[in-house]
Amino acid sequence: MTVDDQEVFRSAARAVVDATPGFESAGEPASGEEALRLVEDAQPELVLVDVRMPGLGGVETARELNARHPELVVVLVSLDDPPADPGPEPIPFARKQDFGPRLLRALWAAHGSRRRR
Repeated sequence: MTVDDQEVFRSAARAVVDATPGFESAGEPASGEEALRLVEDAQPELVLVDVRMPGLGGVETARELNARHPELVVVLVSLDDPPADPGPEPIPFARKQDFGPRLLRALWAAHGSRRRR
């Protein structure tokens, strides 16, 4: 699942996910609030969350997703540097400009073990 208020990144992320063997898109909410509603039905394993979004921001969305669904792999994404205060539990971070099949597989390899617990 890709959560981003910018259609251009959601579309690019969908193309990367669909082009990466073993991955498929589980939805593209345009806000944190929408993501919290849709995650119940979509049941994604990996959620990419833009750091900067109007309304419920990315860090808050990621924290709430982790609290409600600890089995999810939630990754913050941004063109900028990682957030200065990730909170008590660090949230994985990836730069949008580096996002591609190799990074997607690396994120899953590094953090996907949470799903297998």
